[in-house]
Amino acid sequence: MKLLRYGVLGAEKPGLLDSSGRVRDLSGVIDDVAGQALNADSLATIAKIDPESLPLVDGDPQSTLRLGACVGNIGKFICIGLNYADHAAESGLDVPPEPVIFNKWTSAVVGPDDDVQIPRGSKKTDWEVELGIVIGDGGSYIEESDAMAHVAGFCLINDVSEREFQIERAGTWDKGKGCDTFGPTGPWLVSKDEVGDFNNLSMWCEIDGKRYQDGSTSTMVYKVPHLVAYCSRFMSLQPGDIISTGTPPGVGMGQKPPVYLKGGEVMHLGIERLGTQTQNVRGA
Repeated sequence: MKLLRYGVLGAEKPGLLDSSGRVRDLSGVIDDVAGQALNADSLATIAKIDPESLPLVDGDPQSTLRLGACVGNIGKFICIGLNYADHAAESGLDVPPEPVIFNKWTSAVVGPDDDVQIPRGSKKTDWEVELGIVIGDGGSYIEESDAMAHVAGFCLINDVSEREFQIERAGTWDKGKGCDTFGPTGPWLVSKDEVGDFNNLSMWCEIDGKRYQDGSTSTMVYKVPHLVAYCSRFMSLQPGDIISTGTPPGVGMGQKPPVYLKGGEVMHLGIERLGTQTQNVRGA
């Protein structure tokens, strides 16, 4: 099952992608792809619906029909740093002894194909293709063995990052991670059963047609169940929270010499079974 949100910015409606790649309207079933609509009981109810019984939405998704972020009203956008050993190496850093947690501000969230804006004063804006975990049933102090029962599904994230703000500006990583438009999310929230083996998904990112990232979730250091359980030790996880799980090597900072976004580029990225994103990069 692929859930999505479609329509103009700020007025997105809930939808479902049918087997023909067309959008079906879910407005008569749920108010939004958000909050309690993502708990296990709600998802089970949606899964029983015949998509053909739902109203067909005009337009082709990600073409003539804009998609918003696949989760609405995100409460917490939690991110994990240095979670791929090969990315840590290209960053000149050791694999951390336990997960590194930072945040994106929810004002960074945009649709999968919306423009990404380079912030004023930026010198080192970068890209990161990432697997996103969407929380369905909340909880605190979740056992790793029970973690997947709290996951609604997965989505594609571009963890856009300003490296100077992040590393060199006397603050936490959050300073360079949460700028407006730095959180393209979607195109869809894919249910666990449809994703299958989330530990072995290919993932990639291209800038102006050149492939810089070409990796797999198989090289993730701390796996999905561990991350859900670990994060729940420090905060309650709630329906609609997102955990972005880190990126494989190939980011701009890791190139020799480094390559950063200046404006005018096109980012194109994807994860197997989770879809693709395309963003035009523009100056502030």
